[in-house]
This record gives sequence, C-alpha cells and structure tokens, in this order.
Amino acid sequence: MTAPAHRVHYSRAEYLALEASSNVKHEYLDGQIYGMAGGTPEHAALSAAVIGLLFSQLRGGRCRAHDSDLRVRVLDTGLATYPDVTVVCGPRERDPDDPHAVTNPTLIVEVLSPSTEPYDRGDKFEHYKRMPSLRQYVLVSSTERAVEVWTRAEDQTWAHVVSREGERASLASVGASLDVRELYEAAEEPRL
Repeated sequence: MTAPAHRVHYSRAEYLALEASSNVKHEYLDGQIYGMAGGTPEHAALSAAVIGLLFSQLRGGRCRAHDSDLRVRVLDTGLATYPDVTVVCGPRERDPDDPHAVTNPTLIVEVLSPSTEPYDRGDKFEHYKRMPSLRQYVLVSSTERAVEVWTRAEDQTWAHVVSREGERASLASVGASLDVRELYEAAEEPRL
C-alpha cells in the first residue's frame, strides 16, 4: 500500500476534540490520527486476567492498575495511546494539555496480536522508553503461554526475561508478579 499523496495534519486540539466525541479510540502521533481496531475476545480476556491478577497484589499499596480506557501520552514524542493495562504508582501525572491522559506509568502491559506485535515490540516500545517513569514493559503472548518482561536498569538499559508455563513473571517495579499458568487459565473460555 502506498502513502497518500496528500496527508492531512491534525493538531493535538483536533485530536482531543475527536476523542471527546468518539466512541472509538484513536492513537495520535506527528499530526496523524490512527483508529484502533477492537481486539478479539481472547485478547480482551487476557487483558482482564492481567488486571484481575494484579488487583489483589496492588490493593492497599501506592500502585493502581488501569484498563485500556486510560490514555497515556509520551511527552517527548507526542504519542497518545491506550495500552491494554497501565499501572501508575503514586499520584497520576496528567498531560498538561489533556486531563484525560497520564504521563507517568510505572508499568505497561500490551497483549500481543499478530497484527500489532511488530508495532508493540518495535516503534511503540521505542516511544515508551522515552517515559522516565516507566520501569517495566510487559508483552503477553496470544499464541503461546509466555509473558515477556522488559525491565529498565539503573544505567537506563533494558533487559528482558520470558516466563512460561509453571513460572512467575516478576513485576518488581510494582511489587507484584504474574503466574503464567494462572494468567492463561483465567483467560480461557469456560467449558460446559
């Protein structure tokens, strides 16, 4: 597919006006607005399972999990997006131009799908890395029982660990973990 000869450039104000009146979510970057497709039931179940497993571990502490209705803005690059799960520790810091977007996630979770995996692993992660508050980035596979956790070290480098069936994925940045078996079992369709 080739790029159109003339691309419309939208201001942030135009994007925010669209989001305020739309029942569909959009990403915004460099003057472009991108519609976000709805996920599969399996994708939604995995996202919900992550939040469900985190809830009891975070309850009473300083971190809160949010679902994909929370808009996150990367101030350094301008990306505005809706991660599948966002955990913010301490008070939420709001985008100065958008009171509905936070700028200080501690942990972000994306459930991978075949159509979004290259973006989630590549360009999107590069944007997220520009957020000083972000300590961990978690990728949940939709094709195998695997949870990949990227962790920012003190020297600002990123290292990753893949946890599989029978293991726990450490989410030390928020004082939690995900049991891989429990996560995928919670997301399975019930048998009658």
